[in-house]
Amino acid sequence: MHAHPVHVEPRLLQHVRDSTGLGTAEAVRLIQDVLAFHDETVEAWVRRRHGELRTQGARNDAIFARLRVELRTTVVAAPDLSERQLRRIIYG
Repeated sequence: MHAHPVHVEPRLLQHVRDSTGLGTAEAVRLIQDVLAFHDETVEAWVRRRHGELRTQGARNDAIFARLRVELRTTVVAAPDLSERQLRRIIYG
């Protein structure tokens, strides 16, 4: 689990509560557990997944193509952006 509490988006919390019938505390714990499972940077995920595919005998050209496809639908931790980077996203 995270060293710091994970922010639970209120809309996600409501969705999980509505779709599962869980109470607030249980839904928060479920969301935090899922987010903790996916708390891996892009770089760490790529290295880990590359190693897994190499172990299965895949070659790099096939691995890199597959990583590009998989990464589109894989949940990874967001990078730690500076305030300046955040401002550039908003204001260009």
